Amino acid sequence: MQNIQPSSNWKLSFFTIWIGQAFSLLGSGLVQFVLVWWLTIETGSATVLAVATLVAILPQVVVGPLAGPLVDRLNRRAILIVADGVVALATLWLIYLYSIDAMQVWHVYAAMLIRGSVGAFHFPTMQASTSLMVPQEHLSRVAGLNQALQGITSILSPALGALLLQIFELRIALAVDVGTALLAILPLFFIAIPQPPRTTTAVAESGRASFGQDLRAGLRYVRGWPGLMAILIMAMLINFLLVPSGSLMPLLVKNELNGDAGLFATMEALLGVGVIVGGIVLSVWGGFKRRVVTSLVGLIGIGVGVIVVGLTPASAAWLAVAGMFVLGAMQSLTNGPLFAVLQTVVAPDMQGRVMSLIGSLSAAMTPLSLIVAGPVADALGVRVWYIVGGVACTLMGVAGFFIPAVINVEHNHVQTATPSTVVDERVVEMT
Repeated sequence: MQNIQPSSNWKLSFFTIWIGQAFSLLGSGLVQFVLVWWLTIETGSATVLAVATLVAILPQVVVGPLAGPLVDRLNRRAILIVADGVVALATLWLIYLYSIDAMQVWHVYAAMLIRGSVGAFHFPTMQASTSLMVPQEHLSRVAGLNQALQGITSILSPALGALLLQIFELRIALAVDVGTALLAILPLFFIAIPQPPRTTTAVAESGRASFGQDLRAGLRYVRGWPGLMAILIMAMLINFLLVPSGSLMPLLVKNELNGDAGLFATMEALLGVGVIVGGIVLSVWGGFKRRVVTSLVGLIGIGVGVIVVGLTPASAAWLAVAGMFVLGAMQSLTNGPLFAVLQTVVAPDMQGRVMSLIGSLSAAMTPLSLIVAGPVADALGVRVWYIVGGVACTLMGVAGFFIPAVINVEHNHVQTATPSTVVDERVVEMT
């Protein structure tokens, strides 16, 4: 893999962009809360809310694999500008419809679909760009900051959204999202994002790879890396087991812990606080020298946290609150180093495809797990899903230390996963 050295003033360049994107993430979370609340007030329908969830998730599953090759082919700064710009335009469209009293449920679905589709481009682009702007020794710390940012956003977005709806009408709350998108776009006009050399893509006779060739090259790259394949399978299983815990949480609180909305809100808040604390710890500490060890320890911690929540008796609800905090903190320690591994080892011109494939396949587990979790919880009780999921995560974390493909993931990748390379800016076939 050709190594692109970040500039000496990387902190100023990267964090200027990062801060703008942080505002955009906060605005997106806020408007998501506002739109879901509007759907709730207007319809009161669980089906409408379920469809809204699927509309938000499906673009990641369907568009994600197609977005990866484009992220690796196109100018990454332009992708970020267009993605944030499209989000702003979709929100402006809703503001206009609301202003003329014409906004309907399907308009909100359409806006969510648009936002989800550009999000499928935005995430892998930002992740792939980070490895070109940040020195490798700081990638785990930056990943920790990203995890902390997600936790902060998960806490602030609903609170700010609710506050704005109390003070202003809907269109004012939506306008905040437009403003945060502009804050994300502005720095991109003045700061360049390095482009990776195309050294790992199969190339057509014309001298330029086709979209299909790029997509197949990405799939071959992932298949040719035993450690990445193992981690991808683990990520899919983890999502399948743990995603339903969020949707089942109200039932656990009400029926098993004899709690109320206050306990539910406290558990959700402590989850976010845990994510923030774990992210800050990772950003300061940096994790173990072998990054995958940090992720595996975090995965074991996730399993322990989920088990604690599932086994908490009604007389000791504080244990469930503590378990949620542990779950959030361990989530940061699991995800942050894993992204740092990918950003360090994956070839720069493959990162868009790899990131999008991982995100898409993991997200694909969500609809399936939600379909299965409901009947299982109804038949066997809500606690069973938490206990089984927690035990499975703990066992996967422990097993990872004894699976060579996983514990050596930073070293068992294939340096040349595709049949072509670039020499002196000319593409030649390898023999």
